Amino acid sequence: MRDPNGSDLAARVPPLPMLEWGSWHTPFVFFTGKGGVGKTTVAGAVSIALADAGRRVLMVSTDPASNLGDLLSTAVGPAPGPVPGVPGLEAMNLDPDAAAAAYRERVVAPYRGAVPQEELHALEEQLAGECTVEVAAFDRFTQLIVHPELIGRYDHVLFDTAPTGHTLRLLNLPSSWAQYIESVPEGASCLGPRSGLQAQRTQYQAAVEYLSDPGRTTLVLTSRPERGALREAGRAGAELAAQGIHNQHLIVNGLFTEPLAGDTVAEAFADRQASALDALPASLRAIPSAGVPLVAWNLTGIRALRALVRGQGGPVSGPDVPADVGADERQTPLPSLEALVDELAAGPPGAVLVMGKGGVGKTTIAAAVAVGLARRGHDVHLSTTDPAGRPADVLAGGPFRHLTVSRIDPAAELADYTAERLRAAERMSPDRRALLEEDLRSPCTEELAVFRAFGALLNTARRRFVVVDTAPSGHTLRLLDLTGSYHRQVMADAARVPGRITTPLMRLRDPAHTRVLIVTLPELTPVSEAAVLQDGLRQAGIEPYGWVVNAALTAGGTRDPLLHARAALERPQLHRVRDELAARAWLVPWQADTLIGEDRLAALTDATSR
Repeated sequence: MRDPNGSDLAARVPPLPMLEWGSWHTPFVFFTGKGGVGKTTVAGAVSIALADAGRRVLMVSTDPASNLGDLLSTAVGPAPGPVPGVPGLEAMNLDPDAAAAAYRERVVAPYRGAVPQEELHALEEQLAGECTVEVAAFDRFTQLIVHPELIGRYDHVLFDTAPTGHTLRLLNLPSSWAQYIESVPEGASCLGPRSGLQAQRTQYQAAVEYLSDPGRTTLVLTSRPERGALREAGRAGAELAAQGIHNQHLIVNGLFTEPLAGDTVAEAFADRQASALDALPASLRAIPSAGVPLVAWNLTGIRALRALVRGQGGPVSGPDVPADVGADERQTPLPSLEALVDELAAGPPGAVLVMGKGGVGKTTIAAAVAVGLARRGHDVHLSTTDPAGRPADVLAGGPFRHLTVSRIDPAAELADYTAERLRAAERMSPDRRALLEEDLRSPCTEELAVFRAFGALLNTARRRFVVVDTAPSGHTLRLLDLTGSYHRQVMADAARVPGRITTPLMRLRDPAHTRVLIVTLPELTPVSEAAVLQDGLRQAGIEPYGWVVNAALTAGGTRDPLLHARAALERPQLHRVRDELAARAWLVPWQADTLIGEDRLAALTDATSR
């Protein structure tokens, strides 16, 4: 295999050993990673391998978009239940919304009848967001890991997914929040979640100790062999290591190492994976690593997962391969990205928000749309709210005609926001100011700072196109929660003060001002997760403009048996998007060339550039 510069990648990339599925020794194993990398699949296969080896295993999903029931082909509820066909294995879904409802009630109940109704509503508002859902999920699963009877019942408890660094930073803020709530309630950006955390402090401290004990807990960073996913795994690992979780392993899912000789798509596919592994972040090189092979069947059901664990089957002979795998590929069922940009260019300027799970190619799609609009003569600004987003790196050049580029840097926005808040608090007493300074170190403050910059960016989309590469879905939904909270606060104030007001949420809900594009991959889990994101947007009153299905092997012309079978598996998802989920949708084929630079991006949206 050779990279674009002609160097021999195979000579430089040490091959990853294949995963030994039953080789886990700690009682708690957490699987984390970007959306669509296969966390649930890998965790499910490990659970089956451990149970088949005679261990007693509980698998718990904390993912609101969990497909654990589909994976195991059985109903999975909020309490542990047996998995048919796998003696020794039980599974449960930790419902974050139900956990959040119970958490809110526990926090609010003591104040009913004790404080004015207006203050009670304010507390309920502070508990309404995604930050509370995340903390409530942590609250619920800490109950699972600190109870001795659970530890005695199972040899292993596997979690899909792990707690985030965001939550652990929140737990580690040590001040007396009861005092802070009483003295400066207007200053606590994490007031609602933190007020509930205080009551369970002992339980959380025990949980954090368990998480940081390498004899009890293993953290599995799950990734695809792609540069973006591996960078995200490295960043997550570093963040969690900073919170004391050091027993980390890396699993790279979907390795394709034996391309059909002479097949340009297959060879390019393998070369790109090898190149990504060659650029593995230093932090990931220092931890134990293993690979999981790419397979030619849907990984749902016990039989399919056991075939993966046992290495059974070949490129085409595994379970659940479509019957038409050898047939000619059908005509692509969706229009191209060029058609999308033509449609946008024909309409008025405004904001174009590109959303989706991590790892689906949002940054590339956002940059391609921006370049396409600019090449059609429109003034365009491209930006990102994703801490990992680097649109300038994707464009790899400049200056550009009709196109400007920026990014919302969370660190810079946080510094500006913090300085502004502290200037406004100069007359506070030293004790109150110290508490405010601590609150400003909380992760929620960074979100508020990014929200402020995001709102300012939306305001610029009146006379030009503003294309925004948003953060992965969970962060985006938290941003929308802040947008909704701000909207309700402003509208309540507006009822007392006359005048016309336009909030960021009003702009997001206005289809004449904002068009939201959801990006996904043509695979079961990413499509299902995109559907959950769409539901969240609709609950906020935002109707997506359409979906972009990225990196499709369909119609790619590959003769490689494994990739040809993968292309066949894509077709039901493409029809699901077109016929059931999206108001309109467009398709981006898998690209053999790395999409770096204005000209290569333009080729996605302009046939004359190819």
